[in-house]
Amino acid sequence: MSRVVIKECKSYDVQVVMEKLNQGMEQLGGWDRFVKPNMKVLLKVNLIGPKSSESGAITHSEFVRAITRILKSKNCEVWIGDSSGGAIAGIAPTGKSMKVSGLEAVAAEEGAIIKNFDMEGVKVLTPESGIVKEMYIAKPMFDADVVINLPKLKTHSAAIYTGAVKNVFGCIPGLKKAEFHKLAPDPKYFGEITADIHKLCKIDLNIMDGITAMQGEGPTAGEIYHAGKILISEDPLALDVIASKMLKLRVDDVPILMTAKERKIGESSIEAIELIGDYQTIPTLEGFKLPKRFGSSKKQNYNAVIKVIDFLKARPVVDKKLCKSCNMCVESCPVNAIDKETKKINYEACIECMCCHELCMYKAVKLKKDNWLAGTMMKLYRGNYK
Repeated sequence: MSRVVIKECKSYDVQVVMEKLNQGMEQLGGWDRFVKPNMKVLLKVNLIGPKSSESGAITHSEFVRAITRILKSKNCEVWIGDSSGGAIAGIAPTGKSMKVSGLEAVAAEEGAIIKNFDMEGVKVLTPESGIVKEMYIAKPMFDADVVINLPKLKTHSAAIYTGAVKNVFGCIPGLKKAEFHKLAPDPKYFGEITADIHKLCKIDLNIMDGITAMQGEGPTAGEIYHAGKILISEDPLALDVIASKMLKLRVDDVPILMTAKERKIGESSIEAIELIGDYQTIPTLEGFKLPKRFGSSKKQNYNAVIKVIDFLKARPVVDKKLCKSCNMCVESCPVNAIDKETKKINYEACIECMCCHELCMYKAVKLKKDNWLAGTMMKLYRGNYK
């Protein structure tokens, strides 16, 4: 039986977060089950792009500071690593993201080491799914003695929800991530890629930053929701099952979790997950907003042609009033569907991966329905969904 700890935590005050983490870890058998003195411990954060910790889009720097201090007190060498999505001038913006997020400062102040996955080299492995013959995964994932996955509690405009299972996608360095979006535009099929990474890498622990969450049009363009939760588990899928249930979602509502269930990444049955910590039953985040695409995704038949549901889908549109012409959307599009000058999107080429929406630093890419009747139907559907 998998175990998931939920701790109530309303603040990013470092001492408070450390106390909550230590309490939660004690209920999993203590930190000493996972780390020993002189071990190299990699904190695999969620660093989707150049976003501040207050944006709700990334693992908060003070959350990382708290874990770093705990590990340093146990004489561990701490690494903080990830690879950001997107591209600016043909380069993944991971270095800039480390600075803007505050993680670079945390590392300097706490004696940790930044591991920019785009610059650390890769290990070439053969993935189980066969989507590609070779998969390139950042070397720190294998060089570390212990890997701790630090996802953020967020919605996702394409995948509905993103958490511990999906956070490993950042282990693919640089612009290689765009190739996978092109190969697997469908969220359930994309789940095969994240499942491959979990099968290839040994991740020892998952600690979710849900003190603040992102609701609505996540993973970057949504709104802050003060969830006040920390989730801890050795099992990434079990953690996501509990976290998504907090949002009133089922495993079958989230394509990536469906694939993780099929690939046996972890436990997917709530009845087989032991809940420990501050709650005996799963708490509900009341009023939490899900992405606009949620209702239409529930109707998808993933073995059918995706275009069948075009009537219900929201499509990305660049709001020129908000656009700063940084061209992140243009350079991050895996199928080159966005015109550099006009920012118009070629919907015949668009694979609806939502990278443009996800990676825009100015929230200038909006999701809009072409059909007013579809929008009305979706509002009625959400009102009736329990």
